[in-house]
Amino acid sequence: MIIMAARKTAMFTLTERLTISAATTDTFATIDLGSYVDVGDRQAIQVHSVDFIFQGGNVNQSAPAMMGGSGLVTVQVTDLNRGGLVFANDRALIASANLEYDTDAFLTNTTDLYPDNFGKGADDGRFVVNDQLYITGRSSALTGAGINVTVRVNASIVTLGAKDFMAIAIQSTAADN
Repeated sequence: MIIMAARKTAMFTLTERLTISAATTDTFATIDLGSYVDVGDRQAIQVHSVDFIFQGGNVNQSAPAMMGGSGLVTVQVTDLNRGGLVFANDRALIASANLEYDTDAFLTNTTDLYPDNFGKGADDGRFVVNDQLYITGRSSALTGAGINVTVRVNASIVTLGAKDFMAIAIQSTAADN
């Protein structure tokens, strides 16, 4: 399916910080898109990329200090509220990342999903017609003041054709079930 979209703005960045303060517990944040998405005008957000920045309780805290040993931090961005982390085949999933640390000092930071992997959208992005983006994070280990994850969503506002907007809205509603 090729979706025709007219870009109304240049790319801009939406930013939200999620603070994980309890191990093995889902933590939530949202990015409000209500002032960008307009059903009447078929206006949507086109997500071009998502970046994840991991920091401890202060801006220069290391992974061992944040986790107190081996651990995994997982963060996901979805366009529907699933109430927790989701599998990679969930249509609501826009992007996800993992930060892994083990006590042998092997540190990795992996963004494991990029926008448009599920074939939604065209022209280098994923179209979102919902009025929120939902961020969920969880850490398997935690010490001190917690783990801060900054999510940076690079997006633009687009106008979709009536059929394209309706198809995306129906697909998003169907994914809600």
